[in-house]
Amino acid sequence: MFKRKALDELKKWKEKKAPEYSALLEGARRVGKSTIAEEFAKSEYRSYIKVDFSNIPKKVLEVFDDIADPDVFFLRLQAATNTTLYKRESVIIFDEIQLNPQARQAIKHLVADGRYDYIETGSLISIKKNIQGIVIPSEEYRIQVYPMDYEEFMWAIGNDTYDVLRNLYELKKPVGNSLNRKLMRDFRIYMAVGGMPQAVKAYVEGKNFTDIDEVKRGILALYKDDFKRVDGSGLIGQMFESIPSQLATDKKRYVISNATEKKLVDKDLERFSDLLDSKTVLPCYNISNPSILLSQTRDSDVFKLYLSDTGLFTTMIFNTALDTDENIYAKLLSDSLPADLGYLYENAVAQMITAAGRPLYYHTWEKEKSTHYYEVDFIVTSRTKLIPLEVKSSGTGAHKSINAFSEKYSQYVGEKILLSQKDVGKDQTLKFYPIYMLPFILEEIKTQRS
Repeated sequence: MFKRKALDELKKWKEKKAPEYSALLEGARRVGKSTIAEEFAKSEYRSYIKVDFSNIPKKVLEVFDDIADPDVFFLRLQAATNTTLYKRESVIIFDEIQLNPQARQAIKHLVADGRYDYIETGSLISIKKNIQGIVIPSEEYRIQVYPMDYEEFMWAIGNDTYDVLRNLYELKKPVGNSLNRKLMRDFRIYMAVGGMPQAVKAYVEGKNFTDIDEVKRGILALYKDDFKRVDGSGLIGQMFESIPSQLATDKKRYVISNATEKKLVDKDLERFSDLLDSKTVLPCYNISNPSILLSQTRDSDVFKLYLSDTGLFTTMIFNTALDTDENIYAKLLSDSLPADLGYLYENAVAQMITAAGRPLYYHTWEKEKSTHYYEVDFIVTSRTKLIPLEVKSSGTGAHKSINAFSEKYSQYVGEKILLSQKDVGKDQTLKFYPIYMLPFILEEIKTQRS
């Protein structure tokens, strides 16, 4: 079991929200929700029952035919699972709760009963057919579970330098070319492996990148199977698979009809909504009129899409061959791939911002007397100021867009930051940081806001 930050979130729930609320671990498939729930149950409770609705014995499933009488329900559940429950010392895990909507609806009454705590895990949790005809309980304390972030990855591989990185960031001084190259190479390993626990486990066990890539391909195939079960047309899968190509063309927005290769219809908007609900993608919305209230000026029709896991994104980028060539990963790690990988680094930044609990926003606007556009890759807020972030895959030379943004919206802009593989530095008021320092930038911003 890898150390996960979601365990700390569950502890907060147990101390402050249980027993009035169940904990709902929500996220994409294979991000580790079930493992996290069971590990927490083992360490924090006298006993627990895990009901896996994706693989449930008939005798256990029949227990859920009648939940109206809690006394009878709990006795039957204990008998069917051969587990003793203790009042206020036991927890019941409803794993893959979306597969049994009636059990999810019953959470309201089970929580009200108060005898035990409840942890639900679910993916595709908001898909219409998974909530149709039920009352969604308001007694759910939602915890988003993401793929492992960079710090969790470092914990998993036994690299104890993350706090050293934080200390280097706090110095606000260059770390030196040699050390920076080494730290960037470490970060590119994370980009290559990603944060899906199965892929990280394969890396920790010493598997080569061909084997790790096979694990990731299996997860991507699982996602596509899920999409087909939600909608048999296969168009959700096409929307998902078109993300790398749409980012690579450097367009200012994701276009659904480019993915489906047909005229947009209302059903496609439903399919796209289901794709967002799968938590496999990260939407980044354009801000039409930047101000400190980003959510109020976002354009819901103009957005980009990134993958929730950069390791899966790396596999999708290299998905031109039947198997990913080990040499491609070697080139990625040595930063010698011939193609411009700016959008790969953008995806890593999007994943880090999301893991920090922040929504994704960007801004694009037309240049005067031109058909071309300026674009700021990401925008975050700090107190009453905006912080534009620009992402480069290599050097720090050209940064016209972020300078133009800072001039155009000077009354709102605080710091402006360019993220790349280069060392800490600055160009007048523009600050340069290596990408691996972004988590500490976001931590500092959070501290300033609190």
